[in-house]
Amino acid sequence: MQGWRVTMEDAHATVLELKDAKGQPEKKKVAFFGVYDGHGGDKVAIYTGDNLHHIVARQEAFAKGDYGQALKDGFLSTDRAILEDAALKHDSSGCTATTAIVSDGKVICANAGDSRTVLGVKGIAKPMSFDHKPQHEGERTRICAAGGFVEAGRVNGNLALSRAIGDFDFKRSPYFPPEEQIVTAYPDVIEHQLTADDEFLILACDGIWDCFLSQEVVEFVRRGIAEKQTLVDICENLIDNCLAPTSDLSGVGCDNMTVMVVALLQGKTEEEWYNMVAERVKNGEGPAASREAVERVAGEEREVTAQQLQQNAQAQQANSASLALQQLLSSGATITDENGMVVLKAENAAELLAKVGFAPEDVGQLVESGDLVEEDVEVGGDRITEEQ
Repeated sequence: MQGWRVTMEDAHATVLELKDAKGQPEKKKVAFFGVYDGHGGDKVAIYTGDNLHHIVARQEAFAKGDYGQALKDGFLSTDRAILEDAALKHDSSGCTATTAIVSDGKVICANAGDSRTVLGVKGIAKPMSFDHKPQHEGERTRICAAGGFVEAGRVNGNLALSRAIGDFDFKRSPYFPPEEQIVTAYPDVIEHQLTADDEFLILACDGIWDCFLSQEVVEFVRRGIAEKQTLVDICENLIDNCLAPTSDLSGVGCDNMTVMVVALLQGKTEEEWYNMVAERVKNGEGPAASREAVERVAGEEREVTAQQLQQNAQAQQANSASLALQQLLSSGATITDENGMVVLKAENAAELLAKVGFAPEDVGQLVESGDLVEEDVEVGGDRITEEQ
């Protein structure tokens, strides 16, 4: 879903039978899934969605059945292929990549950026990836060692994630290999041996995770399955529940949104799998959302018109930091830790800002004064800068 953004910059890939370098199916079935969240444009995301799985399948490690290494090599090879493409090498866009290979009773997940893959284990969310944020200690260490810096939670005060495909402005040092650049496409890889308790995978961009915790999404999907909703309907319903009713520039619920639910059949038919999950939910085997929570959002079709998109674009260009600050400070809040990322939800906002030396009462003074002020505010993953 494009959401309230002016453009759609996400891409995805679903390949139920990935073929090797010779175009032949593997002896053991290999399924590939990927979600790619673009930023700064859509070219890198589109290229990655069209090509990354093919590039992974061409790696030597893939032919040997070492899919984890094939994913690592494939991410870096995709990055290199984009840089060598005459039509793309000067493009400044980039994208996250969260991917999963399912084969021979295993799930192998590779991730670069802040999109996320989660495994539903009898209603419990098991992380299969970790968000790559510049403020995380290991990421900050690499960034600084390569000559970069972290400011306001962003790489060189600009990029809100520390690993990505593309973003070549952050990969220009001749003294470091690709894995050690300020921003790298090198993924973390997690492998998991499937058990009877494993029910489904969820792959999604941060437009989903900004709105719901991983556990909440797993419970939402599980209830939808128990109610015999199709996976397509579950995904659409989840996105509808994330989408903000209007673009108020808060960021949350306004982003592009892509989500994918993968049923882990493990030898069962689709009907048998649905019945298994439904029976577990009925018997109280693990948590699930309420029936009310997964009902369609008031039966509404939230169509975003061209006029609304244009108004949103104009409002974003008008530098609306003061509005975002006012919304942040006027709402009630709790602070939670979600997958290594601080999530701020309302009334403690003023207290938090005060702790970092930014008194809430100063906000109005800064906005009303005629001084030149630059304040960076993280709201829903966007950096809003205001000069006055």
